[in-house]
Amino acid sequence: MLTVPRLVVAAPSTGSGKTTVATGLMAALASRGLRVSPHKVGPDYIDPGYHALATGRPGRNLDPWLTSEDLVVPLFLHGAAGADIAVVEGVMGLYDGAAGLGSSDSAGGGDYASTAHVATLLDAPVVLVVDASAAAGRSVAALVHGFRSFGTVRVGGVILNRLGSDGHERMCREAVEELGLPVLGALHEHAEAEAPSRHLGLIPAAERRAEAVEGVRRLGDLVAASCDLDAVLALARAAPPLNAGPWDPAEALGETAAAEAGERPRIAVAGGPVFTFGYAENEELLTAAGAEVVRFDPLRDEDLPEGTKGVVIGGGFPEMHAAELAANEPLRAAMAAFGRASRPVYAECAGLLYLAEELDGEPMCGVLDGVGASMSSRLTLGYRAAVAVADSVVTRAGERVRGHEFHFTITEPAHGETAAWQWAASGPVGFVQGGCVASYLHLHWAGSPWIASRFVDACRGS
Repeated sequence: MLTVPRLVVAAPSTGSGKTTVATGLMAALASRGLRVSPHKVGPDYIDPGYHALATGRPGRNLDPWLTSEDLVVPLFLHGAAGADIAVVEGVMGLYDGAAGLGSSDSAGGGDYASTAHVATLLDAPVVLVVDASAAAGRSVAALVHGFRSFGTVRVGGVILNRLGSDGHERMCREAVEELGLPVLGALHEHAEAEAPSRHLGLIPAAERRAEAVEGVRRLGDLVAASCDLDAVLALARAAPPLNAGPWDPAEALGETAAAEAGERPRIAVAGGPVFTFGYAENEELLTAAGAEVVRFDPLRDEDLPEGTKGVVIGGGFPEMHAAELAANEPLRAAMAAFGRASRPVYAECAGLLYLAEELDGEPMCGVLDGVGASMSSRLTLGYRAAVAVADSVVTRAGERVRGHEFHFTITEPAHGETAAWQWAASGPVGFVQGGCVASYLHLHWAGSPWIASRFVDACRGS
């Protein structure tokens, strides 16, 4: 039985200010000297980058669809080890689950993988963030009453957001408090403290680090001045013990773990401002499987790290930096040689674009023969129950994984002579070419830990 003070920051709908409040709470509590563990419900990569700036700890995702219900609490405890408090930012509206992410396959119905689902698994109180900008006090109270009465989650308090005046705040406070719920905070209009957005949401913190650091500091100051942090802490500390142990990457690998005394192959993971999407547990699994994980920046580094035996390129926004990536000709040539020698390469989404021959007319690495990539006007979004089409450095044909897609780009062709995956409502997608696996599918390896051990084994043999 482990006790971790915790709360979930939720909202009636997307755009209510969850990220602002959650990140501000994290920063404000960290400024008090508390060790804050940051978490995000769902597959999103961008918000956890801001959470990490606020807390100095990796932002971690909790997604029962990507990993399983059984892993949510262990992964939470793994991330929260040594923390004084954990703050979990929700996704979409409180009860919006996997079905609301545009999935066309069997992604789970009802509120499965919703903020409410994760809050229930964590037995955590919910702080409801309510955008009061277009409502008077009584209507705000009616909304809060509906969310508190619907379902089984425990709404422990309300934070009012985007209030217009002191009088507006007073009306809303009085109406909500009539319900017997505490108002834990009241934030007035604060556009200057919010991060800028573009086609897939907030601009990642790594792309605007100096401004992001300052923005997170301002959010912390705003929340500290507008919220009763002592009441927030008291609510979090009332959460009961959890009857589970923390997830451990070595245990997750089980008998397939390859962390032997012999060779520790060096695996280079793309990073920097462009390739910012990745789950911390993926690298932890690579390390537990016996690899030495190192970072490289495709914008600035002119060669792969010395001794590289395998390359992992996750998601991000290469479409925003195509000309700069193209200008780094030495690294593109090194990647091309590495891939064409059938060395192990695993690429997701942005990684797929980088391995193509060109992106929006700019030359890329050319590892994938004849593949061009470009921006489109259509958003592709959703969970995917995928089946491996072929054997590769990470899969065996017929194996099943759960992942997600999130992109505005397309490739031509959509798959190679040997495809990587297939799922309901799609034909073959992605590429298996030599030692390379590249597709739009994002995977959380805690749900499929054998991917790490297979990849490390392939790197040992390369």
